[in-house]
Amino acid sequence: MSMERGSLTLEAVLLAPVVMLLLVFIVSLARIADTSSIVTAAARSGAQQAAIAPDASAAEATGTGAALGSLESHGTPCRSPSVIVSTAAFRPGGEVQVTVRCTVSISELGAPLIPGSLSLHASVSAPIDPYRVVQ
Repeated sequence: MSMERGSLTLEAVLLAPVVMLLLVFIVSLARIADTSSIVTAAARSGAQQAAIAPDASAAEATGTGAALGSLESHGTPCRSPSVIVSTAAFRPGGEVQVTVRCTVSISELGAPLIPGSLSLHASVSAPIDPYRVVQ
């Protein structure tokens, strides 16, 4: 008889948890990348809407609303997202910048036993049409 009888079963029992941890890690990385792209898309949406607003105060309101609406529509697990709309260069030919910050619990991203949180942020600028009239 062989001395290696049952060694395949032992190897499978020892390797299965490692494979599962690797799988959880890969899923968590994919969810982080997905959430990061959603935050960037929200900033882009806010900047686009702010750039077509008639004045700076309307740009702040529409940019913030569009960014928060985009985060909500994607079902992002962000806790207390913040949106900053910079209208310092709000003039024809200028630009408007929207920054979205969001804190996400790591356990909500696919790693249920890992404590802590991750801060994600994105800034996007959108040009203001040089031929339009800004109030």
